[in-house]
Amino acid sequence: MSPKLIIPIVIVVIVAILLAQSVFTVDETEQAIVTQLGKYVKTASEPGLHFKIPFVQMTKKFEKRVMEYDSKPAKMITSDKKQLVIDNYARWRIVDPLKFYEKVRSEQSAIDRLDDIVFSEIREEIARHTLTEIVTANRDELMQKVTEQCRAKASEYGIEIIDVRVKRADLPREVAPSVYTRMIAERDMIAKKYRAEGAEEAAKIMAETDMEKTILLAESYRKAEILKGEGDAKAIKIYAEAFEQDPEFYAFVKTLETYEKALKKDTTIILPANSEFFKYLNTK
Repeated sequence: MSPKLIIPIVIVVIVAILLAQSVFTVDETEQAIVTQLGKYVKTASEPGLHFKIPFVQMTKKFEKRVMEYDSKPAKMITSDKKQLVIDNYARWRIVDPLKFYEKVRSEQSAIDRLDDIVFSEIREEIARHTLTEIVTANRDELMQKVTEQCRAKASEYGIEIIDVRVKRADLPREVAPSVYTRMIAERDMIAKKYRAEGAEEAAKIMAETDMEKTILLAESYRKAEILKGEGDAKAIKIYAEAFEQDPEFYAFVKTLETYEKALKKDTTIILPANSEFFKYLNTK
């Protein structure tokens, strides 16, 4: 090969190398920092081509997407001294590449730090609550507190904790049967208490109902007797007024009523013919 051709080829190769070293690409799922002799220069978070000084400036790329940290199950103690095996996970992402690079350098180191932070916060929060609170009503509230506390501590590493969740909260195998038995006994005791309170309340309501019934019947009987007495008084008054107007006719009507009541079918009455009873039956 001619020496005249070697020089242009070398120049082209050098230029190509310089160009290759002076640009770098950032993917949509990445973010990068540029350093010069170990010192921070800039952050490249937008996707596309970016420039740097060849050989002098270096790039370090980090994941931009949400990542998941999955811890190993661990035993923890509740406030009522019960052991629980907690299996949790956390979702996180890098929000400050420079701080992340200065503090932890790599994703694996970040996971190690997260493991310490999350385990510590969950253990402390578990220790503040009873077994029943953790496995039933208050788990969401509990995990929200853990997330906020972990988020505050992880921020100094350029990390944002999105959420921390418990996948599984189980009793250790060696104590599970005895704990379940005790929990069943406690629930039976509570159920018996509620039944006793219900029976007591039912008896109280029945007693009050019976008393109200007795009062209503007595009041109704009193009003009925008053009305009956008033009716009898009005009847007596009417009879008296009728008697005053025509005593003979009144006596005749009352005697007919007496005949109607006394002289039923197949009734035999033996009285003297001149008896007062037959006064209006005798013909002259």
